[in-house]
Amino acid sequence: MSNKALITGGAGFIGSHLSELLLDQGHEVWVLDDLSTGSLDNIEHLRDRPGFHLVVDSVLHWSAVNELVYKCDVVYHLAAAVGVRLIVEQPVQTLVTNLRGTEIVLEHCHRFEKRVLIASTSEVYGDHREERPLVETDRRIYGPTTQKRWAYADSKAMDEFLALAHHAEHNLDCVIVRLFNTVGPRQSGQYGMVIPSFVQRALADEPLEIHGDGDQTRCFCHVSDTIRALAGLMEEGASGEIYNVGSEERISINELARRVLELTGSGSEVSYVAYEDVYGIGIEDMLHRIPSTAKIESATGWQPARTLDDILTDVLAFERGRSEVTL
Repeated sequence: MSNKALITGGAGFIGSHLSELLLDQGHEVWVLDDLSTGSLDNIEHLRDRPGFHLVVDSVLHWSAVNELVYKCDVVYHLAAAVGVRLIVEQPVQTLVTNLRGTEIVLEHCHRFEKRVLIASTSEVYGDHREERPLVETDRRIYGPTTQKRWAYADSKAMDEFLALAHHAEHNLDCVIVRLFNTVGPRQSGQYGMVIPSFVQRALADEPLEIHGDGDQTRCFCHVSDTIRALAGLMEEGASGEIYNVGSEERISINELARRVLELTGSGSEVSYVAYEDVYGIGIEDMLHRIPSTAKIESATGWQPARTLDDILTDVLAFERGRSEVTL
């Protein structure tokens, strides 16, 4: 792997962990982040490390991206508008950041012939009702454009189309990664991320709010496993290919709430809230979202090493530590 890496969105949850991993591996890391959803707290422990550079600017800023892509060897494009709440509250920002930001990054990677990894999402699969692992070639099943959730899914799908178009037309060296519910320390519950939200509420003895009936299932992947996958795919992933990254350990949201309450010893109650009461009209949820990881395992040998119990233990330790610092 080349030793100079640019991470857009590098002060975010996943980006900050990836920055740490690449520095540990001896790479020089440039982080580009406008701190809109990322945080200086996420990278404070990296600020004085040799080889770490922070540029506080937007991925939409053409000249900033131009300079950084030129000086680096590889680009991890993680910058994006994320979270259901942000999608609902700031739909224009969601679409512009995801579409225009990726367009600018790809344009410069093409110009300077740099390998780029595009972080996409499992949302692009849409609303599959079957309880089976999704493979990278599966059809996408979307609802109407009046359902706001699909705006995010469509914007990330267009990111993929743009990357594949650059690969086909300009021979751009690119890899696309569809992330399935990455979780771990430093993740915020502010934008609707369920595990940190549950743990924070349980520690505060506040009700755990479940949207819908709680029978929907999800698979959660520890951030340490996700960043290993990203680094491995940057090194060994085939150009022009799409890879799922996630855990195949599945759990319902009802069971997840029970596990959090048991682990924290909290007396919090569980409350059920309809989606329209939380986000207004225009938000649908998917019943199931299970990744097939056979393709990435074949390409790089990657498998998730951490279980859901590991995730919950680590998130709980982080949140308790943060509460102690606040007090």
